[in-house]
Amino acid sequence: MRVGGRQAATAMRQQGISSIRTINAMKTGLCSAQFSSHSQGLPKVKLNGEELMSKVLNRRWMLHVPDTEIHQIKLSPSQGRHREGPSGNLSFLNNTKPYFGDELKEKGSEDPFFYVVRDDLLHPLVNGNKARKLDALLPLLVDYSVTDVVTCGGCQSAHAAAVAVSCAERGLKSHLLLRGEQPEILTGYNLISTIYGDVTYVPRSIYSRRMTMLKTHADLVASNTGHILCCNDILESSLSDHSSTSSSGHIDAHGNTENHSRKIIIINEGAGDVVALLGVIRLVQYLCQSHLLGKERQIKLVVDAGTGTTAVGLGIGAQCLGLPWEVTAVMLADTIDAYRQQEQKLISDFRTRFGFHLTDHCLNEVDGVVHWVGRCHQRKFGNILEGEIETCQHIAQQTGILVDPVYTLAAWEMATQLSREEMEGGAQVVMLHTGGTLGMFGLAQRYKSYFSKLKEGLSSVKVAPH
Repeated sequence: MRVGGRQAATAMRQQGISSIRTINAMKTGLCSAQFSSHSQGLPKVKLNGEELMSKVLNRRWMLHVPDTEIHQIKLSPSQGRHREGPSGNLSFLNNTKPYFGDELKEKGSEDPFFYVVRDDLLHPLVNGNKARKLDALLPLLVDYSVTDVVTCGGCQSAHAAAVAVSCAERGLKSHLLLRGEQPEILTGYNLISTIYGDVTYVPRSIYSRRMTMLKTHADLVASNTGHILCCNDILESSLSDHSSTSSSGHIDAHGNTENHSRKIIIINEGAGDVVALLGVIRLVQYLCQSHLLGKERQIKLVVDAGTGTTAVGLGIGAQCLGLPWEVTAVMLADTIDAYRQQEQKLISDFRTRFGFHLTDHCLNEVDGVVHWVGRCHQRKFGNILEGEIETCQHIAQQTGILVDPVYTLAAWEMATQLSREEMEGGAQVVMLHTGGTLGMFGLAQRYKSYFSKLKEGLSSVKVAPH
């Protein structure tokens, strides 16, 4: 199935995206706060960090609990052959039950280490960062009786697969617009998207106009009787109706009670909307508990950056809670100017949607809330370099943790580098493992020669006769 791209454009312009009426300053959700006037009609709320978080995060979630495992990776010089990259001459040891006390550095060995937040274990098919970004959104879709979700991504999009699985688990239908041609063999995220969702392959020339493509397809799904909703409109409406926890009797985009017509929502590529920040901020609130990372010690939190949304969410959460944490994001898909622009947009949207101004030192600094850094070995996004598959194999065999060469290996290498630099009483390094396991299957198709070297390595091992 392919999208023509223009046949419904005229109807779309006439219908537009149905909009929920403007909300009167979140009267219900934040009624106990002290407000002052705001030029746009949104209130300024004077709250400390913890009070602010309790207001923002008081909602229903897709994940029943925010809990995640935290492992400790100890580094030591490798006795084997040298490999390229920061991990090339190192061995790794995984402590799955680490100690988080203040005396850790005194009790530990002289070897450097870093922690790994195992969000890759949250769901067997959904990447950890995707689950966090959908954490606040999916319950809203259920509450507002959304029937269909339209989104887009690359052929091996982890985002598209996450939307498809998460929607199917809640009885929603997903419509996935994937860039390019259908591969000869369905595998990885592409296979999961096809099994759980309704996939349409879109020519690159049409895909380049993403918003037009998404709106056109949403209009086709809506036909003559459906309604198209916006994520941000639903979020604002939920803030005004914050006390309601039931989906029955909700008001739809036209001010009517629920009916049986289709309600379609568009989720942008990568779920890069402001609502996606909430689940990531919830993770920060969980991690800073006293029995885990705590609120006092200095932390360098490392994450790989595709759209950069997860990194910004981590940064906002740390700043709002007054944590001495530095979020380091390894840029993979765009320029530093583009990431900073996205960062400022998300911060602005966050402040606008929730109707308060954070203190100046939190979000108004020139450098924002994220420290953007380049990858150790630069390359075009999506490409992998010779030897990186073997590095992933090396890490997996020694720690039981699978990283992929496109995303999480970049974060692992940065965490390794920083942990060696911070040995002398510096900050503790923490890597957020965002997932990516299924991506290895798609890479194995594209980079057959690199993966064949794993087979060659196995064939060179001789089995002793019985």
